[in-house]
Amino acid sequence: MRIQKNKALFLDRDGVINKEKNYVHKIKDFEFIDTVFEACRYFQEKGYLIIVITNQAGIAKGLYTEKDFQVLTKWMIKEFEKRKIKISQVYYCPHHPDYTGKCKCRKPEPGMILKAKKEFNIDLEKSILVGDKNSDIEAGIAAGIKHNYLISTGHIINKNLFNVPIISNLKELTNLF
Repeated sequence: MRIQKNKALFLDRDGVINKEKNYVHKIKDFEFIDTVFEACRYFQEKGYLIIVITNQAGIAKGLYTEKDFQVLTKWMIKEFEKRKIKISQVYYCPHHPDYTGKCKCRKPEPGMILKAKKEFNIDLEKSILVGDKNSDIEAGIAAGIKHNYLISTGHIINKNLFNVPIISNLKELTNLF
C-alpha cells in the first residue's frame, strides 16, 4: 500500500503574510497583507497544507524573546482560524550567524523545509514556496521545491539569480494554480 504524500504551500512570514517592518514581534505592529487570507483559503481548498517558514534573527540579536515570538505566532494562527484557514505548522529559526553561529535551519539553508517534509510527508515537487528574499528561494531550491516564487516587497533581489517568477502578491499566485 502506497502512502499518499501531501503538498504544501510554504510561506515566509514577514513580507509575505504580513507587511515587512523592523523586527515585528508585537501584535500591535503586525499588519496582514491584503490578499493573504483569500489566497491561503484558495490553496487550502486545493489540498495544500499551509506551512510558515521564517527566520527570526531578532531573537538571536536580543531584540525580542522566543516567548514574544510564540505569543505573536499563536495570535496569527488564531486570525487564520477565524477565517477557516489552518496553518499546519510554523517553523522558525531563532539564529543568526553573527550572534549564534551557523545552523542548518536559517534560510538559505533548507532545514525548516526538510523538517516539514519529514513531519508532514510532503512531496516537495508538488509544493510551492513563496518568499520575498533570495535566501527564501535558495532554501526552496536546495530542498527540492519545484515551484518557487518571489514576492516583490522592496527588498533588493537579484531577479536573474534563480530565474523564478516574481509576483506582486499571493492573490496573483492563485491565477497560476
